[in-house]
Amino acid sequence: MQTISQNSKLYLIVSLFVITVLNTANAQIVISKPQLGFSQACANEGFNTFSATFVFAPDESVEASNQFTIELSDSNGDFSNPTNIFITEVGQVITSPATLNFQFPENTAGEGYRIRIKSSAPVATSTPSDPFAAYYKLHDIPFTINNLVSTAAYCSGSSYLLTIDNPGTGNNISPLIYPSLTYLWYRETGPTTSEFVGEGSSLSVDEEGTYFVETNYGSCTSDSFSNRVTISESTSGVTNIEISSSLGTNFCPDQGATVLSTVNGNSYQWYKNGIIIPDATEQSYETTESGTFAVQVDLGGCSGAGEIILDSQEFIGAINVDDTNELAEGESLSVILSDTAISPEYQWFLNGQIISGVTQNNFNATELGDYEIIVTETQGCETSVSFFFSIIEPFNPFPDIDKIPNLISPNGDNINDTWIIPQEYTAGSDTQITILTNRGEVVFQSNEYLNNWPENDLELTNINKVFYYIITTSDNQVKKGSITIIK
Repeated sequence: MQTISQNSKLYLIVSLFVITVLNTANAQIVISKPQLGFSQACANEGFNTFSATFVFAPDESVEASNQFTIELSDSNGDFSNPTNIFITEVGQVITSPATLNFQFPENTAGEGYRIRIKSSAPVATSTPSDPFAAYYKLHDIPFTINNLVSTAAYCSGSSYLLTIDNPGTGNNISPLIYPSLTYLWYRETGPTTSEFVGEGSSLSVDEEGTYFVETNYGSCTSDSFSNRVTISESTSGVTNIEISSSLGTNFCPDQGATVLSTVNGNSYQWYKNGIIIPDATEQSYETTESGTFAVQVDLGGCSGAGEIILDSQEFIGAINVDDTNELAEGESLSVILSDTAISPEYQWFLNGQIISGVTQNNFNATELGDYEIIVTETQGCETSVSFFFSIIEPFNPFPDIDKIPNLISPNGDNINDTWIIPQEYTAGSDTQITILTNRGEVVFQSNEYLNNWPENDLELTNINKVFYYIITTSDNQVKKGSITIIK
């Protein structure tokens, strides 16, 4: 049998429609049933353009002020409260047949929608279209359940609760952010087959198997589905459970912390290298460190245990100098940095300013100040680590001064922290130093003074404290005065 072409079909529809119109008494305009340009409407953010074609007659009856409207029924095909999904401009359509493009609203979800066409001048309404399935897929990407942990167990006589993660780990976007969506759960029955087992955002499982969930878009296919989780029954006291890492077992610390997650349970305790982690008692645990991490989970009636080995791939390094180093005039400090970075680059800074031309892991420092070395690993993790050290002027406990000070401030800043007197009265001069309180109590006495008083905390209040000194030389020359201690 010869197939009738699409153009021939349309010609036949138009001819029959015109005959019908001519035979209709007192008809100002008649609009045909819309012919859909699609079999089902599966819309999403990236695609939401659909079309319908209709015929109207006679053309000359359409007034200049006329507008055509496309009305959408509810999901059961009822037009009691229709939604206008497209309205033409005034006088936009004046010849028949006409094809209009339109979009579906975001709350569209059902298998029995219809559309119809209405005109405003003159007023007329078409017969509804054939029914069709239509869904606006608010969420159209994969999502996670069970914290992306692919296995779980339930105790004999109990059950396990599978839930859609909200928000979940990593870049997971949960469909639960859209309250209007519904969900269908399935259990695999073969490599490519499955059976429906329940609805909702969670599922209580008391039968072994591999489960997953999809967002309910009816006959429309979508990418809004979950990972698979294999559930087993535990008949022993302790069962093996899985731990997932959001960044994998090998991760770069500059990505931030990886999130370790395990199965649902009543309570949790996490460990690192066999040692309990205080306060780590949630289903998830964040870390940037390497090591063997383990968890114990109370499943209610039985328990689960599992472990995972992490390598943060953070390089390590060290410098061969102390945090604070003394350097006399004319001397230099040889600084060498050792590290495990892959293809490292080095930047040296002195007091916040880059040291030009220094790009190696070693440097002879000659200036006083605060130094920083930034080591950047240019391959692998491509991360940076800073190392710090300072160079200060050597402390001279016996400086060459002429006067005996009467004011000191022992606040730990290495400036005027102790009572420094001329060298002619210090150790080796056979001079007796005596320090007394304002009540005459001796708090210090020595014939070998090392410019080191006070060595201990004087328990100062907010009020400055005053002490008195007596300096007696070997030839019995005496000097007296006061020392004010500023807090």
